Amino acid sequence: MASQKALNPPPGECRQCWLHAYDSRAVHAHLGPREDCPECVSHMGGKCPPNMIVPGKRRWF
Repeated sequence: MASQKALNPPPGECRQCWLHAYDSRAVHAHLGPREDCPECVSHMGGKCPPNMIVPGKRRWF
């Protein structure tokens, strides 16, 4: 089960990237050794679809 932090990305972050970063063991369990995650590769370099970005202003603390 995903952690609470993995399910609640802050404003301005991609929901999928956040989940894959904070719950990576469960999300990537189906991959073999040294196998790239196709979902992660498709989002590399900031290519996240706008509909997956949490609305709101990004903040620096």
